[in-house]
Amino acid sequence: MDAGENKDGRKKTKKKGKQEKSTGRWAVQVFFIAVTLSAALSFASDQALDGAGLAVAFAVLLAFILLGIVFDIIGVSVTAADEKPFHSMAARKTPGAREALNLIRKADKVSSFCNDVVGDICGIISGSTGAVIVVQMQAAVGFLPAMVISLAVTALTSGLTIGGKALGKSFAIAKSTAVLQLVGRILHLFSRKKR
Repeated sequence: MDAGENKDGRKKTKKKGKQEKSTGRWAVQVFFIAVTLSAALSFASDQALDGAGLAVAFAVLLAFILLGIVFDIIGVSVTAADEKPFHSMAARKTPGAREALNLIRKADKVSSFCNDVVGDICGIISGSTGAVIVVQMQAAVGFLPAMVISLAVTALTSGLTIGGKALGKSFAIAKSTAVLQLVGRILHLFSRKKR
């Protein structure tokens, strides 16, 4: 083995070591982000449901289902999008183009955050909100058995979540550039406000 091959071997080993460290660091970050976000969203849900009627409970349920679908669309769009249109937008200094490029370059982390972290948290909170709705419906509709109400609410929640995400995925793949353009503009507005 010559010196050139030895250098290539060392470069590959260093690169692999950096990737493993980056992956481990990201896993720890995701854990803390998930715990914090879950606590914040659970608290918001509890506050909204505290002493609320059936209409508000259903509104909270739909809000969390919709939030999960929106973030699922973003997560899929990031993995499906092509960088080329955003390079030309960035050259023309279109607001949000750089932010969109940054999202595409970190597609694995962005999709993990959107699909797994936010998506799973919304799924869990939707389930607990569904349980609150079941209890409230049992009190309001005494003639229906608890099992029937529970099955109906669970079926409705899962149907809306799965159906919404299925539609969202098709939309995200077809319109990934438009979705990321919008997300990039929103991020651009926030970054301007911070400045």
